[in-house]
Amino acid sequence: MSETEIKTAENMEKENQKIDLDDLMRKYDTEARFRALEGWQAKLVSLIAIAMSCFHFYTSGFGLLLAQKQGAVHLAFTLCLVFLLYPASSKQSKTSGIPFYDFIIGAVGVASAMYLVVFFNDLTTRAGLPTRTDLIMGFLLIVTLLEATRRISNPVLPCLAIVALLYCYFGRSLPDMIAHRGFSVPRIVNHMYLGTEGIFGTPLEVSSTFVFMFILFGAVLEKTGLGKFIIDLSMALAGWSTGGPAKVAVVSSGLMGTVSGSSVANVCTTGMFTIPLMKSVGYQPHFAGAVEAVASTGGQIMPPVMGAGAFIMAQFLGVPYIEVALAAVVPALLYYFAVMVQVHFEASRLGLKGIPWAQLPPLWPLLKSKGFLLIPLVAIIYFLLAGFTPLKAAFNGILVSFVLSWLNKETRLTPTRIMEAFEAGARGAIGVACACATVGMVVGTGTLTGLALRIANAIVTLAGGSKILTLFYTMLASIVLGTGLPTTANFIVTSTMAAPALFKLGVPPMAAYMFVFYFGIAADLTPPVALAAYAGAGIAGSDPMKTGVTAFKLALAGFLVPYIYVYNPMLLFIDPVPLEMVQAIFTALLGVFLLAMATIGFYKAYLPWYMRILALGGALGLLIPGTVSDLAGLGVLVLIFFIQTAKAKSLAKKKAEENTGPSGGQMQ
Repeated sequence: MSETEIKTAENMEKENQKIDLDDLMRKYDTEARFRALEGWQAKLVSLIAIAMSCFHFYTSGFGLLLAQKQGAVHLAFTLCLVFLLYPASSKQSKTSGIPFYDFIIGAVGVASAMYLVVFFNDLTTRAGLPTRTDLIMGFLLIVTLLEATRRISNPVLPCLAIVALLYCYFGRSLPDMIAHRGFSVPRIVNHMYLGTEGIFGTPLEVSSTFVFMFILFGAVLEKTGLGKFIIDLSMALAGWSTGGPAKVAVVSSGLMGTVSGSSVANVCTTGMFTIPLMKSVGYQPHFAGAVEAVASTGGQIMPPVMGAGAFIMAQFLGVPYIEVALAAVVPALLYYFAVMVQVHFEASRLGLKGIPWAQLPPLWPLLKSKGFLLIPLVAIIYFLLAGFTPLKAAFNGILVSFVLSWLNKETRLTPTRIMEAFEAGARGAIGVACACATVGMVVGTGTLTGLALRIANAIVTLAGGSKILTLFYTMLASIVLGTGLPTTANFIVTSTMAAPALFKLGVPPMAAYMFVFYFGIAADLTPPVALAAYAGAGIAGSDPMKTGVTAFKLALAGFLVPYIYVYNPMLLFIDPVPLEMVQAIFTALLGVFLLAMATIGFYKAYLPWYMRILALGGALGLLIPGTVSDLAGLGVLVLIFFIQTAKAKSLAKKKAEENTGPSGGQMQ
């Protein structure tokens, strides 16, 4: 049998066992570096996490607290869990238990957050005139929050927040371009702690409502076995086709993205199965790792449930979340279409086949037995379209999941599984909560000092008023910040500091926010710090940098499409004209098709370098709005089609002749 023969399930299982998933997650995902607790400490953490989820589940269904109170309780739970779960140093043993000082720090964090809840009425009556106790509690919350964020994320975000706070204080000593009158420590603490534009601003408000409930919704779906069902369904749908395993990775990771909000976690969840499967049919290890990374990262831009930044975007825009999800449909379609076409071309180039039908799960029996697991996702879409708030839609989606899970013994959500899901949901939400609360101080700096307007003016001035240069500088800022900030924090910072520069040049707010949102996510695929790609490389056993570069190539459409919808907002359903929009979507799909040829270097036959350049030019022509450019790009596509078809026929004829003996008979 050939080298590309599919390995048996047993062989793939043995290969997976060589990879320690926990160690891989801890290496590339800071949120996975938690303590492995035992005994009463483990039970205590579980109890607190379950209580946090119960609080959010109850308030989402029966009425939220006032925004500041809701955020304060949310943050109190978060700080408590972070200090109990995450050690002060990565060098500490993950099995050493919780030291006494972390109990103390956690208690301080909880007390300083709950102070707002307990004394809320008093604080309201003396608004603008904080007492010494108010300021002390505010200072303690700021310090504990910065430390918690450092532990669960990395030093970059808390350092950025510290720089912002110092900027508030030393404003009068700075150069004229960014100088301001400066503020006292009490004024800064009052703004960040007691105001609604600092720690308890919009980012934390969204985290304590929509985001938490959708993370909990994902955790509940995971406990029903949706993850395994998605992989089996993807196998049944795409496993048989040319290069099937890679297409399975694209489909399954895209679907899993609606459940998992973390690129790295998505890679590790589905990649443990799909990457060995891709390698088994002949894909090179670095390509297999890159495909999984690109597909998993795209999950954050895939409606109906996108990354946490999408919910914050809806709040910033003042529109229902469903409008943001609708705007993301076409860009997500182009992104995944590009990846799917590229893996197909790569499989065709290497002569790879799909998985034999006998080794695939049968589609209809699979849908009959567990197809109902997809109903909660459909229900979420229905609730959003029906006008429910995202909060209520997530609450109802969880209730639907509870009921439907009892249709099959394997998927049944027993009380034990529900508690496990509630614990997992709380654990999954605390990283976002820390990021949102900490970045709130950066946003608060902008509102207190006017920094956001200064940065926007600086970007426009640096770009000389050029829209394309402003977009380019904004893209660079998003990617650079993305190397150190979580996706959600990156979006909040860039949307506050950089997006206003795009507003000044007439870019619609939805397009501007979506632009920075995309590039913040793209940072997970951009070397030298491409965490999703490096996680894929860890599973594939490939060179991390080579995997990162390949992931960047595969995601090239994701780097071009944001520019296109800025210049053609109809792709985001902004003031759409039906015929023009159909033309824009159709030509964009053809452009992405040509782009895939250029990156892989294959279409029916090998593409020489000059043909690849021609394909790239044609792709840009089709992607750039305009009838003339569309016709030029279409002409390039037709030309390449005829040239490559003729070349493929010639190669096939030559191969047939080589396989035929001198007498015209088949060679033995």
